[in-house]
Order: sequence, then structure tokens, then C-alpha cells
Amino acid sequence: MNSTQTLQAAAADALLGLLPSTSPLYAMAYPDGATLTARVTRAVVSSFVGEVSADVAVMLEDTSALALAAGSESALVSTSDLLRPALEAATAVLGTGVLGETRVDNAAQLFADPAAGVFKLASDDGQAAGWFAIRVRENRAGRFGAGGDVVGKLGRINNVEMALTVEIGRTRMSVRDVLGLEPGAVIELDRSAGAPADVLLNGRLIAHGEVVVVDQDYAVRITKILDVAEGLN
Repeated sequence: MNSTQTLQAAAADALLGLLPSTSPLYAMAYPDGATLTARVTRAVVSSFVGEVSADVAVMLEDTSALALAAGSESALVSTSDLLRPALEAATAVLGTGVLGETRVDNAAQLFADPAAGVFKLASDDGQAAGWFAIRVRENRAGRFGAGGDVVGKLGRINNVEMALTVEIGRTRMSVRDVLGLEPGAVIELDRSAGAPADVLLNGRLIAHGEVVVVDQDYAVRITKILDVAEGLN
């Protein structure tokens, strides 16, 4: 098994840990993803961007449990939302990077690609409960040697806009608790009052700061710029 196949298998195993299922599932390599093109027209797909990047897709044969968890009277939680943690776990084995938007789409082309690793998500009796595909690719354009002109090459993308996000804290909640939220509910975050906020660039931590008000609008005053090693932790 080569390194790419090892990463693909590790991603499939990590996916299972957070995949909504009423029974244990097992990932089994499936040799001919092209035969699944008619079955994966409504898979949850996304792309992971990092030093090692990948396209991923997952589809469950029985979506009744997902529909029940998402709620029949509320569009607050979608199938993509429910499967995103599993895809985040799968792509985490690739190292540092950012998982893009998850959406329901036709994944036939990905499953049929010979470069993709395709896995049958099987129950104890061997029946297919779902399918997972991952196509790994290593990015080389952004990797420079000691003599590379990094500044000059980055200058070509100076005008590219990126998403800058300020985060004051996080928490984890069950779907039941999210659907039970009402006006006036208080959500406790994992950060104490007065602690610095995180500044993230396209999902990567780059700085810490404090939230201030400027002309009645919220702003952030940068208190610390992180170096590369700190931002990757």
C-alpha cells in the first residue's frame, strides 16, 4: 500500500468515528467506484485545502435517521451539517488545512476517478450502509526551497480576497439542544470573559486580539501576531 492509499484508508477510518449511524460500520476498500455513479448523485461533498489537499464525498444509503435528526419542521440543520463533522475528521488525517463548504451534490465523477479511493461503509452483515470517496493531491506550487523567491511569488496573489474571522469562543451541542434553542437562551462558550479573541484567515489561526467598538461597529484590536508554528498548533 503506497502513502496515498494509506492516507485514504486512514481518512475512511476516521470518518466512521463521527458518522451518524445506529450500528457500527466498517470501511472496506471498493475497487470499482465507477459502478456507483448512479447511486451517489446526492452525496455530501467538499474539498480540503492544505499542503496535502483532497476532494471528499460521503453518502448514506438510508437517510431516514439523518432526516429525523435534522428535524421535519426546521431547516436549521441540514444533511450537510450533520455529515460535516465526519468529513472534518476524515480530512484531519491529511494535516493542517481548511475544509471548504459542505453541500449536497452529484459525486459520480469523483467516485469514477481512478485516482480516488472508494470505500464501502458496511454494517456487521456486510451490507452497504454508505459510500465514501477521497481523492488526495499534494500541492507543490506553494512549497519553496531555501533559495525560492517567496515574496515575489506571493505578490501574484496580493489582490486575492480571503475570509477573515474573529472568534470569541466555541462550544459543542447536540442536535436536540440546537433545535431546542429559543430567544433568550444563553450558550456558554469555552472561553472566559476578557480572554483574547482568535483571528482566523480562511479558518487558520493567525493572531489574537481584543474586541472593541469603533463608531458603533464591532472591531478587533490585534494584540499578538502568531508565527507559522504557533498558527499550525
